[in-house]
Amino acid sequence: AAAGLCPYRALLARRGGALRALCGSVRGLAAGPETHFGFQTVTEAERREKIYRVFESVAKKYDVMNDSMTLGIHRVWKDILVHKMNPSPGTLLLDVAGGTGDIAFRFINYVRSVREHQLQRKLRHHQNLSWQEIAESYQEDKSKSLGDSQVVICDINKEMLKVGKQKAQHLGYSEGLSWVLGNAEELPFDDDKFDVYTIAFGIRNVTRIDLALQEAYRVLKPGGRFLCLEFSQVSNSLLSRLYDLYSFQVIPVLGEVIAGDWKSYQYLVESIRRFPPQEEFKAMIEDAGFFKVDYQNLNSGIVAIHSGFKL
Repeated sequence: AAAGLCPYRALLARRGGALRALCGSVRGLAAGPETHFGFQTVTEAERREKIYRVFESVAKKYDVMNDSMTLGIHRVWKDILVHKMNPSPGTLLLDVAGGTGDIAFRFINYVRSVREHQLQRKLRHHQNLSWQEIAESYQEDKSKSLGDSQVVICDINKEMLKVGKQKAQHLGYSEGLSWVLGNAEELPFDDDKFDVYTIAFGIRNVTRIDLALQEAYRVLKPGGRFLCLEFSQVSNSLLSRLYDLYSFQVIPVLGEVIAGDWKSYQYLVESIRRFPPQEEFKAMIEDAGFFKVDYQNLNSGIVAIHSGFKL
């Protein structure tokens, strides 16, 4: 009898195993697809929550830490990005993950400088104007120093936006600026709205980079430009070893000393290593629909500026 029951026991065991596997799959689906948070494996929902907490934690010390970690070189990289953009008066810029305003303020300074040169050229070409006419013309144009240019700063983190607004007030920036709480993967803007989309040191913290790139394409006008400044893969082997040593041994210590936050800066270092290398990221930008995609390595690829156009 026992021998006769064996096939049924085996069948029940197989069905039980299948049921357990199915339950495991359902639990996995409920938790969401797996991804990474630095070197940890987490669900997409967990990653979003953890990253939000990282930037909530570092917001107040973000600028100080950027200066400390890069020895101030991040300022030069951001200058190069804006010069590469070469915005003209009237440009409408969307700066995503730009909560502290670094790109936005540079954009405003650049456009003001262009407007100033335009005004000087205009006045030089009107030598027969009276002093009063020159003064009136100068004052009229000076009041429109951005020439209808605007920059919309969009960030998912309330604390980062709060720091950016405080910084703008302190530095005297008000004209042409707006601040929007929004997710790079689901931007709260209409199609074909912006001339330029920038994201500086933010895209590696996006959970679904492919969705963020699709959204960038959607909100840009035809002819609009995508520009991304991000840490990348170092091409020089000796520099790469030194950079790894500095990243893993020094940056988390700086995070602890300056911001009282070792873990957040450990994650930021790990996130750089998990970000796709230049050619792979270039292919992702092309997959989103952009044309004329290229990149410029800075400091042997420690960072790279990626560019693409919506045609």
